[in-house]
Amino acid sequence: GSIGSQPMRKFSCVSLSTQQLNIRNLVSYEKQQVPVNAIMFITTKGIKICVSPDQKWVQSAMKKIDQKRTTK
Repeated sequence: GSIGSQPMRKFSCVSLSTQQLNIRNLVSYEKQQVPVNAIMFITTKGIKICVSPDQKWVQSAMKKIDQKRTTK
């Protein structure tokens, strides 16, 4: 039998970070409802950070990422 037969298909947010991130370091985000309502930001280094979607800076960071995506 192989160890870790439970495949980690998707990283899911369990705890949320309360610190504000530098928007310039964020490359993308994913919305998540399960197990908690969260926004998962992915940084330029590939680190996934979960934050609460109802913070003001989170909303503006998502807008900035959306703008970056559409200009390409």
